[in-house]
Amino acid sequence: MSIDLTDEQRAFVDAVADFCRRETGTREQRGDGPHHPDIYRKMADLGWLGVTVPDQYGGAGAGMVDTCLFLEQVGYGQAPVGGFTTSAIVAAAVERSGSEPQKKTVLGGLATGRVYAIAMSEPEAGSDVANLSCRAVLTDDGYVVNGQKTWCSNAHIADAILLVARTAGSPGDHHGLTMLLVPADSPGLRISGIETMGGREVNDLYFTDVVVPADAVVGTVDRGWQQLMAGLNVERLILAALMLGTAQRAFDDALDFIKQRKQFGRPVGSFQALRHRVADLATEIECCRLLVHRVATLADRDPHKVLPRESSMVKLKTTEVARQVALAGMQMMGGYGYATEYDMERHVRATLVSTIYGGTSEIQRDIIGKTYGL
Repeated sequence: MSIDLTDEQRAFVDAVADFCRRETGTREQRGDGPHHPDIYRKMADLGWLGVTVPDQYGGAGAGMVDTCLFLEQVGYGQAPVGGFTTSAIVAAAVERSGSEPQKKTVLGGLATGRVYAIAMSEPEAGSDVANLSCRAVLTDDGYVVNGQKTWCSNAHIADAILLVARTAGSPGDHHGLTMLLVPADSPGLRISGIETMGGREVNDLYFTDVVVPADAVVGTVDRGWQQLMAGLNVERLILAALMLGTAQRAFDDALDFIKQRKQFGRPVGSFQALRHRVADLATEIECCRLLVHRVATLADRDPHKVLPRESSMVKLKTTEVARQVALAGMQMMGGYGYATEYDMERHVRATLVSTIYGGTSEIQRDIIGKTYGL
């Protein structure tokens, strides 16, 4: 299918691209970390962080197509607004299942530049979400939470954390999981950073008798698994669109380099080995762009319909291609691709982890296979 954008969408894409060229075009502007609060705030002031937030909560009320267009430009422009992805995922969960006060707080907060995180993984429960053991027990004072979470992106910069905890059953049961909004500064919650190749992005969370009110529950008690599954379209599209932009940037950076770099008396890009590699990578990126747009269009057509096959396909294909492009870009640039003077090593770090978070490539393949009755 072709990608036909409206005049408003084209103007939106151009505006985001222009902002990134002016505000995040250099390493000095972007800073060292994945999230720059000043740049994030500027995007909020422009109304972009609320792209999918309904207008009654201060957003633009657009759909997943517009969100993907925004994220593609964010990825391409290397804009350090890492807090947006988890915040948008949390906001979508609250919009689907939350109470009206929760919607006003979280959706309105996202539109004005707040950051939210989601805590699901545990030391013994990553891909196996049903094995969660962090427990929330209902008392007269509310829910008392004890346990550990890990690999929680953006918890250290978040206002609140969407916690997935066990309120019934035993590890291994999908039933009995509940989503609760926990303020990041809650007494008894310790947030400890995990140093990664990408810097301080993820955290361990330790809950020791953390008390949250009963109205912190998002949706229905013990039905958190079903509520999480309803959000697959949004989560996987967000990650895919971001990596689509990163893949295109890695491709363009490599292409610019091999057009200028000379060996044996001519540009290295003129050699057939590199020309063919460029042709293959360009084709793969275009396939990803069409897939992202198609799945986003399907999601907008029926926001309540879960697309397990399509959402897994778009996450799998785009993150794998992004990684392939970045690694190929580093190879084509030789030692310069490894040097921090250029952005290619940053693209490699960003894309390597993309095939892991949000459900590994192996899990996505398993889900796709199951949709065919296997």
